[in-house]
Amino acid sequence: MSRSHSRGAFARVLSFAFDLWKRRLRLVAALLALVLTSTAADVAIPVVTGRLVNAVSADASPWSFFGALLVLGAVSIAAKILSYFTIIALTVPTMIAAESEAFARVQRLPTDWHANAFAGSTVRQITRGAWALDDMADVLLLALLPSTLVLLGTIGTLTAFHWQVGLVALLGAALFVTLSLVLTLRWVAPAARLSNAQDSRVSGALADAITSNAVVRAHAGETREEARLARVLEKWGHRTKRTWRRGTVSGLMQDGSLWALRAAVLGSALLAFVQGAAGAGEIAFVVTALGMLDGYLRQIGQHVRMLQKSVNDAEELVALMSAPPEREVAKVPARALPPGAATLAFERVDYGYHGAATPLFTGLDVIIPAGQKVGLVGRSGSGKTTFVKLIQRLHEVTGGAITLGGVDIAQVPLSELRRQIALVPQDPVLFHRSLADNIAYARPGATLQEVREAAARAGAAGFIDKLPKGYNTEVGERGVKLSGGERQRVAIARAFLSDAPVLVMDEATSSLDSEAEARVAEAAERLMVGRTTLVIAHRLATVERMDRILVFERGRIVEDGTPAELMRREGGLYRALRQRQTLAA
Repeated sequence: MSRSHSRGAFARVLSFAFDLWKRRLRLVAALLALVLTSTAADVAIPVVTGRLVNAVSADASPWSFFGALLVLGAVSIAAKILSYFTIIALTVPTMIAAESEAFARVQRLPTDWHANAFAGSTVRQITRGAWALDDMADVLLLALLPSTLVLLGTIGTLTAFHWQVGLVALLGAALFVTLSLVLTLRWVAPAARLSNAQDSRVSGALADAITSNAVVRAHAGETREEARLARVLEKWGHRTKRTWRRGTVSGLMQDGSLWALRAAVLGSALLAFVQGAAGAGEIAFVVTALGMLDGYLRQIGQHVRMLQKSVNDAEELVALMSAPPEREVAKVPARALPPGAATLAFERVDYGYHGAATPLFTGLDVIIPAGQKVGLVGRSGSGKTTFVKLIQRLHEVTGGAITLGGVDIAQVPLSELRRQIALVPQDPVLFHRSLADNIAYARPGATLQEVREAAARAGAAGFIDKLPKGYNTEVGERGVKLSGGERQRVAIARAFLSDAPVLVMDEATSSLDSEAEARVAEAAERLMVGRTTLVIAHRLATVERMDRILVFERGRIVEDGTPAELMRREGGLYRALRQRQTLAA
């Protein structure tokens, strides 16, 4: 890991934290004032202690100095307590903002990013980063800042007592801080960065296996998953032990340098005493100041290590926040869709996957009139799914344009575009929420009566009404408490409720038994009425009643016509695929 990368990571993370703190400048200012007050009281304590000793030595009254010590202690403690309450008021909203904004960013990251990310790792990066901001606020504002101020103030009072003692203290403190920074930033931090990355992989591996538990059980894969996790954990253990060992060695080296500093400062003070330049009170002052100097330098070393850890913990969160989101409008100026926009057109569209040697689509032209039901047919990898994803702008075209209702969809805000398209996927994903919440997700604010009507039209009301809690039944993670047919009908109810003019169906019946398939197909037929419908077909029998079929082959539409026309075409691809499936059946 390069040194410039480490410095750059620190700068990015600290800048991110400062930007969040700037939103609450009054709290930050109040906190700084309290810290300065507490620090000033702490710096004054050795000076008053020295005068107290001188008063006792001279047989003078020590009570005024004793009273001053009590006042300074009370001020220091009161300011510290108030600063703790202030840091709570600052940190909690900061953590909430960080997690909320990170979640909002993840929601808007491109499809390709989500395809390559582990959900468990992403959650771990966000939560660990938010807690790192808490540690960072404590270290910087409540620990490192006052420690540094007390250190500088103590060195200043030592210099006022005797310039040689002050010089030794200044040089020793500078060397100690430099050593701490070098060890922490250039030796411990790179190792901590790697162990954090592996920690995120552990979370990802756990989440991957747990969310896929049904597959694991079906294939008796428990032992294999445990072995896989063991390999990930072994690497995590190796990296974590290396980080902790480096941290321990770094702490020992800092402790050794502190002993050397303590000996040098006290030796300088004793030399001044021997030479007659200092009395008992001055030596008492130096011993007290040295105790504070030693304590605060030790704290600074610990604070630097804590700061390094919190910065490393927040790095992945900051990187997440810098990832570019989907573009709401890919082409300016922004435009609105006309009401009920339903005519789709691909105009000389080019598109290729990132890193692919050749583009998938080149100059693709096709028009789908409003209300037409179109089946998308072809072998795997021929471009059917990509065709649909381009309409939703889950991918952006690299050339040409796609229009909806005559408007280039690249000029339409994503939220508006996607409200015009209802989706019934092959494997519907439901939230671990109530059935009512899942159906109403298509139209926020829908009444329960509207939800019931959508469920009835989708053929879902029958099984929902039989459940003990009805529409308040929670469906489990990804809807695991429901059968495949029930999940499909919930997805269709969601599409009914959205009432979008364009409908996309990804072979919603391909994985169902014959009875469930018939019910879902019936509901799907009702849903298609009056909508521009695109059906990605794997079983070609399901598109026999489409108005039109587009046959894809290697990114080209090689056949276009009604099912009857294509079946009459000698040597046609659709006819060959249909006959092959019929024979297989």
